[in-house]
Amino acid sequence: MLDASLARDILRAVDDGFEDQIAFTEALVRYPSLRGAEKPAQDFIAGVLAERGYDVSTFAIDIDKIHDHPGFSPVAVDYSEAVNVVATHRPREEKGRSLILNGHMDVVPEGPHDMWEVSPPYEPKREGDWLYGRGAGDMKAGIAANLYALDALRRLGYQPAARVHFQSVVEEECTGNGALACLVEGYTADAAIIPEPVEEQLVRANVGVLWFEVEVAGHPVHVRTAGTGFNAIEAGYRVIEALKDLCEDWNAEKANYPHFAELDHPINFNVGKIEGGDWASSVPAWCRLSCRIAIYPGDDPAARARQIEEHLAARVADDPFLGNRLPKVTWNGFFARGYVLEEGSDAEEVLARSHRVASERDLTSFVTPAYLDARVFVIYAGMPCLVYGPRSESVHGFDERVSLESIRRVTGTIALFIAQWCGLEKIDDGGEGARDAG
Repeated sequence: MLDASLARDILRAVDDGFEDQIAFTEALVRYPSLRGAEKPAQDFIAGVLAERGYDVSTFAIDIDKIHDHPGFSPVAVDYSEAVNVVATHRPREEKGRSLILNGHMDVVPEGPHDMWEVSPPYEPKREGDWLYGRGAGDMKAGIAANLYALDALRRLGYQPAARVHFQSVVEEECTGNGALACLVEGYTADAAIIPEPVEEQLVRANVGVLWFEVEVAGHPVHVRTAGTGFNAIEAGYRVIEALKDLCEDWNAEKANYPHFAELDHPINFNVGKIEGGDWASSVPAWCRLSCRIAIYPGDDPAARARQIEEHLAARVADDPFLGNRLPKVTWNGFFARGYVLEEGSDAEEVLARSHRVASERDLTSFVTPAYLDARVFVIYAGMPCLVYGPRSESVHGFDERVSLESIRRVTGTIALFIAQWCGLEKIDDGGEGARDAG
């Protein structure tokens, strides 16, 4: 149990650095770190970490190293600019338990800028308790919370008495290969924290995710004889309805998955993008659907992928055109399992204590029908991974925003967790030495 006076000092140190923390978060938001364009933001944070004296490693994801890993998600994009940053702290004497502080730098596309009402997406704006901007909640506020929790301890003259890896990764929004690449590079610990925007709760379980494209062929003719051709875009509607029906079939299985049995609709399907045709006066010869669907924890992504392919083939078998030219399915992103964080770990207990002190509330948990990188740590490294972060609204939407006071509480919780989980030692060699804060 953490000494009460030290806990108060830590929370006060978080408060003392909070204005700088939010300014740093705003600086991160100004980087449009979309997929394939994360490197400037990653270079920035690598510099900030190096200035603090951490051992910083910056490396691009190496497909050859992760391709055969069971957690790999297939991609067809260039990874030469897909850069991860890992900063490592090592104490003078290893006395506590090691920790990974993880967050993702990539953000999702912002949509039409004229539909953002409060401010443009990459011009952060504070309004009352809210900080607006693309990525403000998901999850640059979390990256900043990890860093400034460590800073708060440094402000008091302490550092963790255990190895800590600070990770800023890419590809969380599309494959999970960034966090996986860190694991394959050898970065492991006794526990991990990911401060995703989850309403100051702990994620107990989340779904896995599959990304795929469906290509539908058509037969182009001049529109004057449209009835003699085959419209690939209209056929795409049939594919969408078939996939919606499969989604409902999978939702009907939720009773077999205890953590998700009480959710109204744990499995969600989405057509996120549609392209097709070449000319307004030609019956379209092609249509491409970019899709996402969830799977339950414990499901094998390959088995669920086969179900999708077989279901589509069966649904169009009676079509005189599609029955002979089946829609082509390509797996082009998430091929990821879901996970369950089992109850009762020491890490969860330390988080619960820390949250109670920082927020004066008991920690609650929930399950989410969304993807999280925690699956990399839980499934493939056997590590407890605590997904716990601030209150946010409109993530992936217009006018994304994150609560400032919630960030403050979460940062305090993480700082208290580090002090108890890792223990503390004086930064000054001539000081009082290591302190067992756990």
